[in-house]
This record gives sequence, C-alpha cells and structure tokens, in this order.
Amino acid sequence: MREFGTTVFAEMTALAVRTGAINLGQGFPDEDGPAAMLDRAVAAIRGGLNQYPPGPGVPELRQAVADHQKLRYGLAYDPDTEILVTVGATEAITASVLALCEPGAEVIVFEPYYDSYPAAIAMAGATRRAVPLRVDAGRFTFDPAELAAAVTPKTGAIIVNSPHNPTGTVFTPQELAAIAALCREHDLIAITDEVYEHLTYDGVRHTPLATLPGMRERTVTVSSAGKTFSATGWKVGWICATPELITAVQTVKQFLTFTCSAPYQLAVAHALRHELDWVATLRDTLQGKRDRLMTGLAAAGFEVLKPSGTYFVQTDIRPLGHTDGLEFTRRLPELAGVVAIPTQVFYDHQDDARRYVRFAFCKKDEVIDKAVARLRALG
Repeated sequence: MREFGTTVFAEMTALAVRTGAINLGQGFPDEDGPAAMLDRAVAAIRGGLNQYPPGPGVPELRQAVADHQKLRYGLAYDPDTEILVTVGATEAITASVLALCEPGAEVIVFEPYYDSYPAAIAMAGATRRAVPLRVDAGRFTFDPAELAAAVTPKTGAIIVNSPHNPTGTVFTPQELAAIAALCREHDLIAITDEVYEHLTYDGVRHTPLATLPGMRERTVTVSSAGKTFSATGWKVGWICATPELITAVQTVKQFLTFTCSAPYQLAVAHALRHELDWVATLRDTLQGKRDRLMTGLAAAGFEVLKPSGTYFVQTDIRPLGHTDGLEFTRRLPELAGVVAIPTQVFYDHQDDARRYVRFAFCKKDEVIDKAVARLRALG
C-alpha cells in the first residue's frame, strides 16, 4: 500500500480549510436528504434499534433494494440470498475485489478511476490494467479495441463505473454491449459501481450492466444511498448478485465491518420506497446547478465538457494558459480562492489527462455563484 498515501480529496479539502477557499473539489452536497428519511433514522435511534443488525443487512432494506431493482430495471433478486448491505459502496467494491480476485490476477479499470479501485486491487494482491477514457465528440468514451487488448489470460474481473466519476459520462447501450461481450467471451466477473444511477441529466437513462444478456449471473451490482438521497455520511450501500457471489463477498465483508448502522438502514429502506419523487426533484435541481456552473466556468475561460451524470464537470485548463492540472489546483486557492480536483491523479497514463480539472456542482447556488465570481479573476 506504499503508493497509496493521503488521497487527493483529503489534500484538497485540507487546502480549502487552510486557505478559506470555496471547496468545489470533494463530491458531497451541502444540503440534507428528504426530511421523512431523516426522521425515520431519528425514530429508529430513539426506538432502541442501536445494536448489531443482521450481518447481511436488515430485512426491510434488503427487500426494499430487491423491489427497487425489479420495479426500475426488471432485475429480480432474492432479498434473502442475493442482496448484501455494506458500509457504503467503497466497502462493497473492496470486499468484492478481495473476495473474487486471486493474488496475481488482473483487474481491468477505466481511467480516470475512482481512487479506491486501485487500492482495493492492490490489497487483493492483484494487478490493475487501465483502459483510458478519452474525449470524443464532447464526451469521455473508450476504444473497444483498447478494451479488448487489455484482456489477458490472467484477467479475472472488470470494474465498471457508470454514471462515471470523475468524468460524468454515462456509458451508452453500445458501450455496455461491448463490455458485456468481453465478459461473456472471457468468463469475466463485472463489478459495477452504480452509485449515481439516479443522477443522470438531459433525458439520459442509466442502464445496469446486469440487464444485458448473460450478465446477471456474472455481475456484482453495487449502489448506495449516499448520492441518491444526499446522505453521504451515512455510508449505507448494497450489493446485488447471485447467491454464490454474495456468499463469497459476505465471507470477506464479515471480517471488515461485519454490519452497519441499523437506524440508517431502516431509514434508507423508507427512502427507496417513498422518496424517489424527491430524488427526481433533486435530479432536476442538480441539472440546473450543472448548467449554472458550466456557464460560469466557460465565462472564466475554461473549456467545459458537459456531463450526462454525477456531481462533476470536467474542464480543460489550456485556454487559461495552464497545462498541468495538479500544479494548477494546488495554486488555485491562491489564484482564485477555489479548490478543485486534478483529474490526472486518477490515471496510470497521465500525459493526455494533465489538462483536465474537475469541479463539483452539488452545492448551493450562492456557493456556485461565489466560486464563479472568484474564478473570473483567472481571465
């Protein structure tokens, strides 16, 4: 784990605190989720549900997840044997990699990748093989030939994140079909990070990889409540997979955290059943915030790429006369009083990525406006 020191998120957040800069780096909202969900958590705590819940998760949440998957995507999962509640998506992905990837195996990731993926792969004693996402026609996408070339006899799994952090891209049906074809051909396990499944914009709809032919039995589907219900601090996630895959992951998970907060699980169960209209309003609100930030960034001189999902906008800093995102973001608090995240740190192959910087728009309008006003000083 020597290569994994302080994360860039911790570095940039500390920089924001130290300088008083506006933090558009780390992806957490500054407003809470639905009031009824919060009230359910408080009631559960006051009602005495403060001891260990069942290791696989409280039955109410597992049933709510199963109902959500069936209603929204047509995917039928047995709540007793095919759903596992985790401490957020990060634990779900890490436990899945530890359970399903042997030492010496190779795991394919798309770069830029969320920073926990390579750490999980390293802890499993496996090796990552990164396939780059590059900008084509205004969005990040991959070359199917490059993806196919990344598969070797040692490849055991692929991690697929869509909607994708940090680029904001949502994989198209054609892109998903290419991934699925490789998984079927080479007998690969797919671990899918779908935490932004509800946060897509402009009519773009998220399609779970597990819905494609031959993929339900080889896909570990991961999601969580944090982004969907603006409760990132609760760390309530879940896995949907076959009984064999769930058993393997739970065998690892029980020695990581064993279980997670019963009150929050019950509150999330309520939210999945009753608060999706609130989520639809959140999605519309976030789309407006995205557009608000994009307009301001363009006016400040950035080249702006339009995301189809998540909390994030990618920008090209070259029009401002800068070429290295890490250097630029470390100076940005001094230059403009704003913190952002350099995209290059999420790549193995950084040369083509140094020009990109990520900004988060999951903030109050007045925070976005203040940040944009400061960034105009860059011009």
